[in-house]
Amino acid sequence: MTTSKRIAIDAMGGDGGVELTVPATIKALETNPDFSAYLVGDQHQIEPFMAGISTELSARLTLIPTEHSIGDEDKPANALRSARESSMYKAVELLESGDAQAMVSAGNTGALLMIGRHLLKTIPGIQKPALVTAIPGVSQATYLLDVGANPECNARQLLEFAVMGSVLAESLTGKEASVALLNIGAEHHKGTGEVREAGTLLEESGNLNYVGFVEPNDLFEAKADVVVCDGFVGNVTIKTSAGAANVIQNMLQDELFSQLQQTAPDVDPAELLAKLSERINPHRFNGASLLGLQGSIIKSHGNATGEGFRYAIQEAVSEVDNAVPQLIAEKVAAIMSVN
Repeated sequence: MTTSKRIAIDAMGGDGGVELTVPATIKALETNPDFSAYLVGDQHQIEPFMAGISTELSARLTLIPTEHSIGDEDKPANALRSARESSMYKAVELLESGDAQAMVSAGNTGALLMIGRHLLKTIPGIQKPALVTAIPGVSQATYLLDVGANPECNARQLLEFAVMGSVLAESLTGKEASVALLNIGAEHHKGTGEVREAGTLLEESGNLNYVGFVEPNDLFEAKADVVVCDGFVGNVTIKTSAGAANVIQNMLQDELFSQLQQTAPDVDPAELLAKLSERINPHRFNGASLLGLQGSIIKSHGNATGEGFRYAIQEAVSEVDNAVPQLIAEKVAAIMSVN
């Protein structure tokens, strides 16, 4: 492999397995010549999808064979005891050893979290890693975390999430990130004790651009670049948002076709819908970063399409470009020394 960026792919993870992950990886390599990939998984299942690829792509693609995988039904606690030969474990090992610079999996989230914490360890000053994802907005995307790694969090951990989210946003946008806490109201007296205490900690931090509480209906109005919450609230939020987007898209499709046929027959409703769909396409925002570890792990949604999985791979490439774990470590050290 001659390219500088090296991404390890858990080829067995997710609902689609190798039938989705391998073609998606090959397509990502075709469209982005700036990285190479390790495909970790069952050799007999993977090789047919690699047949016929060009010599140039073959040089950027390495197969790491293993016959075992972790299923969604497997308990995360068993991952460390019985899954050391699994595709997920071996892909994270490539990251730990330095052979890879980032890792992507659509597999069992709990197992990925357990393996990541065991092999990579958390960044000094970080108690728990958090999953962050981008959600679409009217003018720009907002980064939301945690979206599922930690159902319960204390105020200090919410502060740490804010630090990590701001580093990611700033590395990707090139500008100072505003940070808010997700709450049931904007008033200081509202919310749980943990959220109110986290608000106090953020207000006292001199290294963050904290803008206060935001309500759920403000999430898509870009009132903050980064919005922080616990993993239970975050997971419910993104799943509800995805469901709402699908309903809106279907309703708009029905209305556009019926109304435009009557009032503007020369307008192509399919073209208008395609433009809207591209803006709210959930596949564009697939790929949740597991922040707080000493290495970059990207969690793709288990039922992501091939397009979505390619976006997750591209997210991994971007994190390598921006050295996100190293930046987080630097900012955490600065902020924790103040607080």
